[in-house]
Amino acid sequence: MSVISQKLANKKRQGLYRTRRVLSSPQQPMVRVDDVNYLAFCSNDYLGLANHPRVVTAFKQAVDLYGVGSGASHLVLGHSKVHHQLEEALAEKVGRDRALLFSSGYMANVGVINALVDTGDTVFEDKLNHASLLDGGLISKAKFQRYLHNDMESLRGKLCDDKVKVAGNSKLVVTDSVFSMDGDIAPLTDISVICQQQKAMLMVDDAHGFGVMGDRGAGALNANGLTQSDVPVLMATLGKALGTAGAFIAGSDELIEYLIQEARTYIYTTALPPAIAAATLESLQLLVDENWRQDKLQQLIQRFRSGAQSLGLNVMASSTAIQPILVGEPDKALAMSQKLQDQGLLVTAIRPPTVPKGTARLRVTLSAGHSEENIDQLLEGFSSL
Repeated sequence: MSVISQKLANKKRQGLYRTRRVLSSPQQPMVRVDDVNYLAFCSNDYLGLANHPRVVTAFKQAVDLYGVGSGASHLVLGHSKVHHQLEEALAEKVGRDRALLFSSGYMANVGVINALVDTGDTVFEDKLNHASLLDGGLISKAKFQRYLHNDMESLRGKLCDDKVKVAGNSKLVVTDSVFSMDGDIAPLTDISVICQQQKAMLMVDDAHGFGVMGDRGAGALNANGLTQSDVPVLMATLGKALGTAGAFIAGSDELIEYLIQEARTYIYTTALPPAIAAATLESLQLLVDENWRQDKLQQLIQRFRSGAQSLGLNVMASSTAIQPILVGEPDKALAMSQKLQDQGLLVTAIRPPTVPKGTARLRVTLSAGHSEENIDQLLEGFSSL
């Protein structure tokens, strides 16, 4: 048996083997997967915009104008007028001087962290940060430290450590706003205060907050009243609540200009298709025109949590669209996911290394596209497990 074959066999034996499903319908509550229809609770399309008629129309119209591909990087010939318009709209939405588009959230996080720190600097990250944030810190030339999840004393202690108090060297603190596997929210105001006291730059990944939190979806920082000076580096993605693709960094004029010069994952990759940018502009407008979607999502979250607690499910503490049911062992989580699937319900089993050992879970994600009847159907499915 080859080394690769052995590693694959070990994955299967440990209940950690991953398989892909084939989707043959748009992202929406009712989907067709592997030629079977299901009611899905495993999409990050939190507001139900991925297949919104206005977003689809905007995309098609932009294809007629710009074609399909952007054809080049932003710094060569790929930066279209609609890209520029989207950057301006995003900056205005989140209350920052400027915004800069990236082709994916992973590229944004890795590129920005590596542009901001160098040899002798230190990056401090929450232990439960998204893999893209952790990887950005790990592959940088900076020292890398992780503080206990949402533990401000742990963060403060690491920032105050004499080993990182080197004159002229930078300290960068990085955290998710909403943690993707637990659904809980970082104490952003406390983190900001500590960073200012310790002269550390703060970067927040608002991938799961942008669009669903704050004034008309302006995000978690807006919801906490945090300004550009409080959080100098804001990252958010477009492929979740906005239903399209890509990501952006927002901050000061100086920050964005620096990233244009230094962020390798921005400089050396093809720009997003212009039609994606046009569709995203329409999604931003829908955050205003159909702001009932945020309210409906919150109502569905409360309905699910109330029902799950009544069933005695070990639902984790989360007020967001991410509602994890803690199970424990991978095999048990997989079995429960399969039983739900047999009832026509798609709920993903999340296992190590995505989450720590012993904390495998069913990750329920809710959308404004769901109905109350959909939530009740899911709860009925759980009641039969």
